Amino acid sequence: MQRNSARFMSKRVEIVLPRPHAQQLRFINSTAKRKVIRAGRRGGKTVGMAIFAVQEFLKGRRILYAAPTAEQSGRFWTEVTRALRAPIEAGVYLQNATGRYIELPGTEQRIKAKTAWDENTLRGDYADVLIFDEWQLIDEDAWNEVGAPMLLDNNGDAVFIYTPPSLHNRARSNAKDPQHAAKLFKFAEADTTGRWEVFHFTSMDNPYISKEALSEIANDMTATAYRMEILAEDLNEAPGALWKRDQIEASRVTQHPDLVRIVVGVDPTASSMGDEAGIVTAGIAGDDYFTLSDDSRQGSPQEWASSAVAAYHKFRADAIVAEKNNGGDMVEAVIKQVDPTVRVKLVWASRGKATRAEPIAAIAEQGRDHHVGSFPLLEDELCMWMPGDKSPNRLDAKVWAMTELFDDRRVKAIPSLLN
Repeated sequence: MQRNSARFMSKRVEIVLPRPHAQQLRFINSTAKRKVIRAGRRGGKTVGMAIFAVQEFLKGRRILYAAPTAEQSGRFWTEVTRALRAPIEAGVYLQNATGRYIELPGTEQRIKAKTAWDENTLRGDYADVLIFDEWQLIDEDAWNEVGAPMLLDNNGDAVFIYTPPSLHNRARSNAKDPQHAAKLFKFAEADTTGRWEVFHFTSMDNPYISKEALSEIANDMTATAYRMEILAEDLNEAPGALWKRDQIEASRVTQHPDLVRIVVGVDPTASSMGDEAGIVTAGIAGDDYFTLSDDSRQGSPQEWASSAVAAYHKFRADAIVAEKNNGGDMVEAVIKQVDPTVRVKLVWASRGKATRAEPIAAIAEQGRDHHVGSFPLLEDELCMWMPGDKSPNRLDAKVWAMTELFDDRRVKAIPSLLN
């Protein structure tokens, strides 16, 4: 990153900022009140936003930058403290490294980097300029309930920055709807008032990163992940995915008939480190299947087992169907610790995930798989997973539940698809 091209004088103390590249200049110079920036990894979005934030700070404004983890906000904080180091050392500005803010004492002028991933972690502050970085990983209520109201006093500005997340990275999201950043981009793109403006650039648009590394990274990523995280394309359906959005939508219902059987499918995690376990409840009536709930949970075995048992009783299921491969007898044992009366059926995954998923996806293609309500996280996994990739937990749990119902319907005359 080149420097020394952008210089400012603050009370006779020089401030040196990185030289922005062409795509950074576009959003830095924009006068829109609401900016949505979609960019590839290492495309320079965070550094460019640090340049923008320092310039706004020097105008006397109050800047609040929010990212979902301390590590993600670290790059921004490093850039602004480096740019403002001279006036800080000269005593012009006060720096609080613990609180991660720099301010002009006695005024409202301040720039702060904050870790926030939902509305509650954003509370307790206000700003003239609010910046959300890694917006795709933040709960959308951070803006709806807290962010927008905090800008009311001064008709403040807001910036939303994101990289379209591949399926692997979506697992780290705090969003209720994994598509919320993409939907905001579309909304802003359609705006005709001039209040909103969108910016899209790829990793290749950053002239300061290695072109050799960029050319080689395609070999280290799936084609879909490359399109999303390097080319910054919003995809809500992977080419070759077994499930399609339009098929799910066409078969969606708000209620279901009397069901002959109900089971809870579990894709367990044996880890005590808080990995997510898939927990999906499904039922059958006639030739149709109904997905009733997605109670997937991140937590210890005791925690996900409690969620699975709660779903079992809530829907009056007749069994919890769980994969035996991952954890073996521990899976049944931990469920029985929560409730020894629950019927547990352990199934062995003797065939590949794609082989098990294909007949279940075929049911959806035939219009016989009905989601009772909306399950954004589950549906995102269904439509973003491609055979050959590591399958996500919600998808596996749904497949286990529906395979149990499918095999039972075929009445034991046909060999089980699972064995």
